[in-house]
Amino acid sequence: MSDTRFHDMPDGRRIAHRFTAGTGPAIVFLPGYMSDMAGGKATAVFDWARANGRACLLLDYSGCGESSGDFADGTLSRWREEVLALIEAQLPGEPVLLIGSSMGGWLMLLAALALPPERRAGLIGVAPAPDFTDWGTSPEDQARLAAGETVLEENPYGPEPTPTHPGFWADGQANRLLDGEIALDCPVHLLHGQQDPDVPWDISLRLAAALRSPQVQVTLIKDGDHRLSRDADVALLLRTLAHFPERG
Repeated sequence: MSDTRFHDMPDGRRIAHRFTAGTGPAIVFLPGYMSDMAGGKATAVFDWARANGRACLLLDYSGCGESSGDFADGTLSRWREEVLALIEAQLPGEPVLLIGSSMGGWLMLLAALALPPERRAGLIGVAPAPDFTDWGTSPEDQARLAAGETVLEENPYGPEPTPTHPGFWADGQANRLLDGEIALDCPVHLLHGQQDPDVPWDISLRLAAALRSPQVQVTLIKDGDHRLSRDADVALLLRTLAHFPERG
């Protein structure tokens, strides 16, 4: 991408990102596991923001896309640090509207919890997957991961198997959110396909119940899959974004 920039982290990680200036609240899109800012939903959000004069930030987590690093070193805590660093670098002091897809929906919650309340303009989750290291991992695989093994699973979206590394799994287990109240009070809208084979749609209902905010909506797409990347699904995401309240 011709407008890709790089942010240098203190330890030398170079985080690829795209940014377009505009009015707020600024939109920050967080992709899913092993995904990047070149994905269809991220690109559509960025193009919509640019066309509508809205500030928008996309990024590749370390080990993903154009960013430096090894994917095996990636964890939610590490990627949250990168998200917050980019927000501070590009949007200092500004309220942000976080959009998280799949694992990005978990990261969206963790990043929001780390931001001051006045900067949490809202959250949009697309098939959000908080706690998937727990409910999405069999007891047998959890035992293997706890013993330091990397677990490989069939990848329905590409030729290479999907790895879960023990460091990522352990960090995910330490950052689980669904078993207690999630102390966020901003507006939240969750979109989830009822034909999602990867993240059961009741996870969005559990998340809605756990969030402290009274301003939580859940939209279920009866024939929607996990990615929600069909034209109609992307159009729904953009409508949700366009009509999102500017303040909680």
